[in-house]
Amino acid sequence: MPIEIRELIIRAVVDDAKAKSEPASDPAGPSAIDTEALVEACVRQVLKVLKQAEER
Repeated sequence: MPIEIRELIIRAVVDDAKAKSEPASDPAGPSAIDTEALVEACVRQVLKVLKQAEER
């Protein structure tokens, strides 16, 4: 028997302590790039799940 998911809740915790302790010489430094890559990966995964749910 298939299970239908009608609501999807995504929660994330971002630890910004490391970024605050580093000097802010480059606003688009490694932490910004890592954050962007993380967000892109999350979006891809969510879209993949939604597509799979739509196919069912």
